[in-house]
Amino acid sequence: MYAYAAPDRTAEEREALIMEHLPQVHWIAARIHEKLPPSVELDDLISAGIVGLLAAVDNFDPSHNASLKTYAEYKIRGAILDSIRGLDGIPTHKRKRVKQVQAAIASAERKLQRSPDEQEIANELGISLSEYQQWVVELRAVSLGSLEVIEDGEELSLLKFISGDEEESPARILERSELERVVAEGMKKIPENERLVLSLYYKEELNLREIASIMDLHITRISQLRAQGVLRLRSYLERKWPGGKSGTF
Repeated sequence: MYAYAAPDRTAEEREALIMEHLPQVHWIAARIHEKLPPSVELDDLISAGIVGLLAAVDNFDPSHNASLKTYAEYKIRGAILDSIRGLDGIPTHKRKRVKQVQAAIASAERKLQRSPDEQEIANELGISLSEYQQWVVELRAVSLGSLEVIEDGEELSLLKFISGDEEESPARILERSELERVVAEGMKKIPENERLVLSLYYKEELNLREIASIMDLHITRISQLRAQGVLRLRSYLERKWPGGKSGTF
């Protein structure tokens, strides 16, 4: 692969291109920011996106029959995702509580032989329903961990399901097929309202405010349902996904 030398541009021409595409950085950063925990600053994502934009402007090769806007979008998104690589949405001090809730969900499910409701999870934890609901609100930043990975600058959600440009060996195909089956089974075991929230959030890429409008619920309740659904799915996958994958959560 050869290195493309950007055409000679004056400083003014380069600056003009950067300013022209700067709104693209803000738009992409804002969309990604909606999916991240409140602890992540939008300005940090924008700063990373600007780095990607500069790389796009300086390395764009028009002979590839793609527009600068398209190439810039790829570089901006990649730079932002690189800047948050490894982020799983769980602050260190809250990891213990996440594990407690996941363990309570698994324990209650074994006892009841069905998906437990909020009161039953609270009972398993030995706390009141209101206290449990407050826990879930505080854990609203929890994500699906290894179900949302960043690879080669692209965000891959395993709820949408794995990118088609990965290795197509029989073993890899079988692994992906098995994970898809386990994820689908886990989704079926989640209560309908939580399943709908996860589907709208991860597959349809709606934000919480849009989902709240569709479901006619307060955004706080939607945030709670999303977090609880994620915790249920994480608990299920830790038990069902073969090969010790749960260790990445």
